[in-house]
Amino acid sequence: MTDSNFSKGMTGLIHHPYTPPAGFDAPQPGVFKASTVYFPSVADMRQREWKDKSAYTYGLHGTPTTYMLEERLCTLEGGAQCVLVPSGLASLATVALALLKSGDELLLPDNAYGPNKALAEGELRHYGITHQLYDPMDPDDLTRKINARTRLVWLEAPGSVSMEFPDLPELVRRCKAQSVLSALDNTWGSGLAFKPFDLLGDGSGEQGSLAVEISAHALTKYPSGGGDVLMGSIITQDPSLHLKIKLCHMRLGLGVGANDAETVLRSLPSIALRYAAHDQTARSLAAWWQKQAQCAQLLHPAFEGAPGHAHWQALCDRSPGTGLAAGLFSVMIAPRYTQAQVDAFCDGLKLFKIGYSWGGPVSLVVPYGLASMRQSWPAHLKPGTLVRFSAGLESVQDLLLDLHQSAHAHLPLV
Repeated sequence: MTDSNFSKGMTGLIHHPYTPPAGFDAPQPGVFKASTVYFPSVADMRQREWKDKSAYTYGLHGTPTTYMLEERLCTLEGGAQCVLVPSGLASLATVALALLKSGDELLLPDNAYGPNKALAEGELRHYGITHQLYDPMDPDDLTRKINARTRLVWLEAPGSVSMEFPDLPELVRRCKAQSVLSALDNTWGSGLAFKPFDLLGDGSGEQGSLAVEISAHALTKYPSGGGDVLMGSIITQDPSLHLKIKLCHMRLGLGVGANDAETVLRSLPSIALRYAAHDQTARSLAAWWQKQAQCAQLLHPAFEGAPGHAHWQALCDRSPGTGLAAGLFSVMIAPRYTQAQVDAFCDGLKLFKIGYSWGGPVSLVVPYGLASMRQSWPAHLKPGTLVRFSAGLESVQDLLLDLHQSAHAHLPLV
């Protein structure tokens, strides 16, 4: 049999000799889908190394598409290494599983993302890993709770749902003083409001600048921007820490689809424009709420009087008037309104859709039972029913009209 016979029939379709010419270049990178990766020889197979991105060995360990996304995300956040996982929650879970073992303790802010708390209360507890909750607005409380078993401290800026903004640099200093790793859920900041690896803005992420050790990011939100992709990232600067996470990532068999990676790559060039647009719309909506009698308290870190506003200014608004604050805020509806009335208000909105997540083109609203989400009612929050808004990309005036019509119908002034 000669090689020419291979070009006939199904074998010819599978082992076709044609390859496209080199030199093609376009605004969007190519999409490479693979489980199997070919090696030109056994010797080449045996010497390839996937851990440092110097070669390809198997689709789960990386393709040109995922490598490119990882590198661009490092540029966005100021890190050095990145791994991709199937969701934002998977990024939090992978960090915990890579770095904690039975007998270790984890510290979480009391206003942490709910599923991260559930992970600590469920799987991590089953594995013999304990946890404590600390008050993120009181660095001394964090210091008191760090002990000989503490291995990891999660940080959020701002906190989930209630939007308090902590003194993030001080919390990081407290962790470093006791040689405990700090990991930040950086989904809100997205590498735009502040740099997690250069918290003081004095080192551009260079060695010696104040930095968290780990930045976890739900790419589902602003990097995707379409409300149609689930993905997360874990970014580090320290190579040995990255290797621990990458090896755990490999052993868990975590991977992301090439088309999802393509979607995020396509959206990344516009993230700064979209983030700023979400931010401006959210501030307009928040300013409207601040004037309404139904609003007992506005929870938006860029507004004076909001919990942690001064910390937001110090971290994100060093040149006053230029700071970014994403498109998310909450409103505490006055306690004279019942839960049924608040729910009816949310149901009565026409443009704001009821749904979790944020960062997409459609504005969202969700009422929360905050009392069930905290150890006790925070002293800095007024009584009432909390409603969280995510500003989309619709016309600001249309959104304001929507808020007005539903508030008028379901939250009557008394």
